[in-house]
Amino acid sequence: MSDLTGARWRTSTRSGTNGGDCVEVADNLPGVVGIRDSKDPAGPALTIAPAAWSAFVTAVRSDQLPR
Repeated sequence: MSDLTGARWRTSTRSGTNGGDCVEVADNLPGVVGIRDSKDPAGPALTIAPAAWSAFVTAVRSDQLPR
């Protein structure tokens, strides 16, 4: 399990302010990116390698994910 102490969590600027179904991302830690449910900040967090996060973001931005 990765240590997420010091993580700075953020949501997408496209999430809006209505408290909707969002994820939060912490990408300020070396060697790990944390992902969690914004409605349950004390709950579990998924951790992935920065390269995997980058590949996911690139795929989303270029609409390459299967539907």
